[in-house]
Amino acid sequence: MRVRMILGLIAAVALAGAMPSAAAAGAPAAQTSDAGGVRVKVTPGTLAPPAETWDFEVVFDTHTVVLAGDPVRFTVLVDARGRVHAPLRWDGDPPGGHHREGVLRFRPPEAQSGAIELRLSGVGGVPTLSFRWERR
Repeated sequence: MRVRMILGLIAAVALAGAMPSAAAAGAPAAQTSDAGGVRVKVTPGTLAPPAETWDFEVVFDTHTVVLAGDPVRFTVLVDARGRVHAPLRWDGDPPGGHHREGVLRFRPPEAQSGAIELRLSGVGGVPTLSFRWERR
């Protein structure tokens, strides 16, 4: 009985090591900011071909300010060449309240490698929040 448990554990660890993580599959790690009394968590989706859009899940949480505004109007994506891209759309909660979440969708830039940066302006009174990922 004990040998079976040990063998089962070894098999589970081996299988977990063989499974690709989200980062290995093209999805960079989530990042969080706590500036201006607003917690902003950004989780990128797959940022590589054949993705039709580059998607960023964004969660806003606060207890001090009302979350107003349209993320399409205060967010841009800057590609490795320094080109600025506006979002195609925001699929998420409407303005208002203390918690909002949704997905910002962008057309994939021509530069498919190098650093990318998601910039949000004016959230919680902070001029610019910046989330940056290095891509290969």
